Amino acid sequence: MSKNKSHGKSQNNQRIARINDEIARTAADIIRFEMSDPRIGTVVSVVGANTTTDLKFCKISVSVLEGNGQKNVPPEETLEALANASGFIRKRIAETLNLRHTPEITFLLDDSIASAMRMHKLIDEVVRNDS
Repeated sequence: MSKNKSHGKSQNNQRIARINDEIARTAADIIRFEMSDPRIGTVVSVVGANTTTDLKFCKISVSVLEGNGQKNVPPEETLEALANASGFIRKRIAETLNLRHTPEITFLLDDSIASAMRMHKLIDEVVRNDS
């Protein structure tokens, strides 16, 4: 009997993982193609989504990078713009994905990509200076 319970948990975890992937992909498309807020003037990447098992809440991690001559907007302002648009994004996710319940969305800033780029730049400078 405990075997069935663990198998059910595994299936539920796989289901949540699939939902997280779909929410992240859909949110990325919405931000990229449907958002017109000038505070989203930098490059915004959806890093991932983390949905609770009851599908009531979802935290979407985004990375905000300065991009190719675009207007530099502080990441906090971009995060605020996304928070203000969370109702619109949630509605569009509901229309795109066929979920019984669409979770409330919260956006979190993920600076791992920016940190990696800074580290890469520093390593390049060290290598150049050693040459």
